[in-house]
Amino acid sequence: MNGKIAAGAIVISAALAGVAIWYLQIYAFYEPVSFTPGQEILLTTIESGQPEPILAEGVTGIDAESSPLRFRACFTTPMTQAMLSETYIAYDGAVPLVAPGWFDCFDAVEIGTALERGEALAFLSQSNVAADIDRVVAVFPDGRAFAWHQLNPAAED
Repeated sequence: MNGKIAAGAIVISAALAGVAIWYLQIYAFYEPVSFTPGQEILLTTIESGQPEPILAEGVTGIDAESSPLRFRACFTTPMTQAMLSETYIAYDGAVPLVAPGWFDCFDAVEIGTALERGEALAFLSQSNVAADIDRVVAVFPDGRAFAWHQLNPAAED
């Protein structure tokens, strides 16, 4: 009888721990990002090498202090891919990181597939927003755009 109680306590404890870990990974720590109007999204120019704001509408984003890699944002831009390509630095090796399921505007699989096919183009937003972390922006032909943080090539060496 005592063995059943101990086993039951272990199972219940494990289940509670599993739920807590799931909640902490998916929901806890994330907060909406407050963007400065007119400065929401920056891209680094080819000419100066400095980030400057681009036209962005409907910007929504999330971030967490627990990791610099948790930043994600969704927005639209009236700027064309051709205009962006002529003005801003392209980002080679862009790989979007998966966002929590509840942040449904950001689909890393769709973005990644579009980048691989050349349908979406990736640009450097800001280098080293945190140590060895770059902010990357991907833009689709229809103006949909997405931003995330990823390890920069120096971190991978």
